[in-house]
Amino acid sequence: MKSMITFLLLLRYIYRNEKRVIMASFIEQLHRKYAADVNRYLLSLTKNHHIAEEITQETFYRAYIFLHNDGIENEKSWLFKVAYNTYIDHLRKNKKTVSKDDDYFQRLKAYEKSIEEQYEIKEMLHELLLKLDELPVKQKQAILLADFHEFSYKEAAEILQITPNYFKILLFRARQKLRHDRGTDDE
Repeated sequence: MKSMITFLLLLRYIYRNEKRVIMASFIEQLHRKYAADVNRYLLSLTKNHHIAEEITQETFYRAYIFLHNDGIENEKSWLFKVAYNTYIDHLRKNKKTVSKDDDYFQRLKAYEKSIEEQYEIKEMLHELLLKLDELPVKQKQAILLADFHEFSYKEAAEILQITPNYFKILLFRARQKLRHDRGTDDE
């Protein structure tokens, strides 16, 4: 009887360790796949490379800790939600204003085009960055998640913890404001 209990305890120990190894492997895959995207997203929110790196690391740590709690339908949107919540926690802890990094959109990879076209793209991205910084925070996040990180409305709404309808309103208002500022009313 004692050997049976010992055997069962050993099995439980092996199962738990095996589960941890599987979870660690899954987080490692997520990190390889999405670390750069999460870091860019956090950089667009924090405007500080070092803080974005720190929050990115904390995001993957929290993802590992809370991995067993949810059935994950879309790993990328789940990870971005963890990143967003980690960012919010960081803001609450530090209660500082976020500095602005004018380089973010200029560092996005440009297509292989002529030098003139690359210059025009840089100018437009710089102008867009300035206009994005003028938007309210929620509208700016809506634009970043939908248009730059290409999340569906539902996924982006989940990340921001709002309803999809409210997300659509935020996105519409942000796009409308950007179009108005450019002086064009076309889609």
